[in-house]
Amino acid sequence: MKAPLGFAFSATYAGIRQAQKDDLALIVSALPANAAGVFTQNRVQAAPVKLSRRHLKLSRGLVGAVVINAGNANCATRTGDRVAALTCQTAGKLLRLPPYQVLPASTGVIGVELDAARIIDSLPRLIEGLNPSRLEDAANAILTTDLVPKTAHAEVHLRRGVARVAGFTKGSGMIHPQMATTLGFVMTDAHIPLPSLRTMLKRGVERSYNRISVDGDTSTNDTLLLLANGASGVRPDPKEMPKMEAAIAQVMETLAQAIARDGEGASKFITILVAGAPSDAAAASLARAIANSPLVKTAVAGADANWGRILSAAGNAGVAFDPSKADVFMQGVAVCRGGLAAPFDEPALKAALGSRECEIRLALRGKGKGAARFWTCDLTEEYIRINASYRT
Repeated sequence: MKAPLGFAFSATYAGIRQAQKDDLALIVSALPANAAGVFTQNRVQAAPVKLSRRHLKLSRGLVGAVVINAGNANCATRTGDRVAALTCQTAGKLLRLPPYQVLPASTGVIGVELDAARIIDSLPRLIEGLNPSRLEDAANAILTTDLVPKTAHAEVHLRRGVARVAGFTKGSGMIHPQMATTLGFVMTDAHIPLPSLRTMLKRGVERSYNRISVDGDTSTNDTLLLLANGASGVRPDPKEMPKMEAAIAQVMETLAQAIARDGEGASKFITILVAGAPSDAAAASLARAIANSPLVKTAVAGADANWGRILSAAGNAGVAFDPSKADVFMQGVAVCRGGLAAPFDEPALKAALGSRECEIRLALRGKGKGAARFWTCDLTEEYIRINASYRT
């Protein structure tokens, strides 16, 4: 993968996690990048989240480096604020950046004190390893219960040249669509003014990270950053901005889908489609309710065409609709027409639901034009096993 120009990456093992694999990652922009961020809506927020919010305001949206650790959330601890601040101060000094142009991010266990020395002592080695080719190393370093690294990239051909977009993310459990839902970092070497960048991030989040769920839990550490450093020299003209935004949103969408595919203990990736709702927001609420239903997710895990669970979940979404005008489809097969059972070949559909990719569609008859697409995964016994022993 060709990283956007002007960005370099690094990773190292700092001894934060028990397993001896990289747990500290670094992103550096040769010139401070315009940066926009979205963060968790959980009222309990980790120290890095609070400090990153503050630094984005102090720097007026300019970021030169991002330091990410895995293995410890640096949340709900006595020293969390100090650790986050020391990380930014030390990295800033070594990189010759103001501390407020450095953003911290953490993921891992909540409520365990994080030894600042593990990060501080590793920063010189981390900086020495910086290289434009090490994006995937950084992507691997931030994983927790993830089974696979998650990266995506795109090239945008514009009138003044080619702009690159690349990103990496992590997430497998504690995933719920209230952005952010994970840690995610998307970079481009195009020159994009800060107001436009913020708009692109906000709209991109709505069609990507805010459209996934694994278990309905919103983490304390969720952070998504979008960085644009202009290193390519390509400045999209106003007519090209939609093309640039579409590429960024597509990268974010690919990353978000990768999280749902890698849900803790998941055996199936589920796409949920809703059409005919009063509005797009209403459609999203319906899709979210279906995605977050443990009964729907376990039915899919067992290849059980239990459409009643889907209709019931939709009815609990807080959206007004007439059940007698609701149709439900599973794997393209009509299982419910007008809120009542539709005839279908049970063995054939059970076999189809055994696939790794499953689709649920709710269609509401009437004048509504609202539509939404959502991604989730099934719920298996493996999810319980993973989370019953997460700290140990």
